Amino acid sequence: MNGLQVVFLLAALVSLFSAAMVVSARRMMHAALWLVLTLMGVAVIFVTLQSSFFAVVQVLVYVGAIAILIIFSVMLTRRVMEDHGDQILPGWRAAGLVAGLLFAIIVGFLALWQGFTTMLVELPADADNLLDLGQALVSPQGYALPFELASVLLVAALIGAITIAVDRKEDQHG
Repeated sequence: MNGLQVVFLLAALVSLFSAAMVVSARRMMHAALWLVLTLMGVAVIFVTLQSSFFAVVQVLVYVGAIAILIIFSVMLTRRVMEDHGDQILPGWRAAGLVAGLLFAIIVGFLALWQGFTTMLVELPADADNLLDLGQALVSPQGYALPFELASVLLVAALIGAITIAVDRKEDQHG
């Protein structure tokens, strides 16, 4: 096992642990910070897979924009940030068993696949693929509409967070 594989496995373990902490954290702010660590772990995984463009996009879009938006919306709400309910659902054992079985099946299929143990080859430094991706992102026939819908959704979430955070005089005076 070479160093790149060790880094990949460590990033995968950190991402899985922090993702579990996102859903089990009692405070929303802690969950948001665990989410940032999860998304950074995914960026490291992209780097180990020699996909530097997607690593940069992961950091800029998800860590830099969406996670910060979540943190600001949590900070702006000024509501009780702690969940007082039970964190463990009654059917967690069955869900864990199903997840473990699915994981074992996937690992079994991967072990049977002949390409599972082959090493990664160096990707060609071809700028045409990146150019095609950039043109597809801004083309009306490509991904321009999903980009615009995502931006409208983010603006709506920010407006909603500000609306919740604003103290209204009629709420204070009854």
